[in-house]
Amino acid sequence: MTLRLADIVQSLAARVDAELLGNPDILIERLSTLDGAGPRDLTFLSHPKYLGKLAQSAAACVVVSPAVREAAMRRGACIVADDPYHYFALITQLWKQRHFPPPAPHIHPSAFIDPGATLAPGVSIGAFACIGAGAMIGAGVRIAEHCVIGAQVEIGADTRLSARVTVADGCRMGERCIVHPGAVIGADGFGFAPHEGEWVKIEQLGAVHIGNDVEIGANTCIDRGALQDTVLEDGVKLDNLVQIGHNVRVGKHTAMAGCAGVAGSATIGAHCTVGGGAIVLGHLRLADHVHVSAASVVTRSILKPGQYTGLFPIDDNAAWEKNAATLKQLHSLRERLKLTEKSLSQILEKS
Repeated sequence: MTLRLADIVQSLAARVDAELLGNPDILIERLSTLDGAGPRDLTFLSHPKYLGKLAQSAAACVVVSPAVREAAMRRGACIVADDPYHYFALITQLWKQRHFPPPAPHIHPSAFIDPGATLAPGVSIGAFACIGAGAMIGAGVRIAEHCVIGAQVEIGADTRLSARVTVADGCRMGERCIVHPGAVIGADGFGFAPHEGEWVKIEQLGAVHIGNDVEIGANTCIDRGALQDTVLEDGVKLDNLVQIGHNVRVGKHTAMAGCAGVAGSATIGAHCTVGGGAIVLGHLRLADHVHVSAASVVTRSILKPGQYTGLFPIDDNAAWEKNAATLKQLHSLRERLKLTEKSLSQILEKS
């Protein structure tokens, strides 16, 4: 299956301006990387450090920025857009729509739908899925095999749930969300009261509220709130195996990479990023536009935008142990240094 270059640009013209230079009738068979592109492939160049690879690329067409327009034209056909990476992302969406259209709405006979559930037109439900009492499923929603949708759940129009997703009782999801396989939305938060050497369960009486255009990775878990809802605002993107604790609030268009974790009652601002394996401790606050590096541990609130890193560099184990032992002595070394400076100051004053 192919797409003509001119058809690609025309299809996206309503969303973003771009200029096609070269033969508009070139047929594109595949989307590819700059290095791996062949003579029937479309690719992109978004970062100046890869400029040296442009001339050697065998691609049929390259999406480039205005700054490299001339170099791209000397190589062959190109599409000039202000943000090539964004434009290429839109092309991938177009490609999927044209080459992998969703199947016609269908409800598998093995699915269980409670008589009290409400399904809007165009809903698809896969085999062995279960829809609970009072659930409200919006138009065009796709629920794949073995999903469990609890009682009183609300799912907005055109949201897609992959196989084995669980949305527990009372949770709400907005429109156009994407949830990947195995994600669990609305499990109980980790709440226990210590009493006489035992742990007494605190019932989690809140829910999870997810906005529009949110994407949730495979096997990610979002716990329901203890008393108030856990909230993910519009446009949040979570990678695989992310843990969101109870009563957490994540601001608009924040993104978290794989294995990141946010402990209970933390508040993450809008347009933040949290790198893979990073941890945000409970009850902390991150301002808007805070960026946490991978594997960092956030132990205090961060109220000023910027990039933050908290890492102990990897090293040979023997060297690491020596450095760690030294690090533990820093406070005592600091106190000894202050005493030494004071003694020297007194000696200088007397002389």
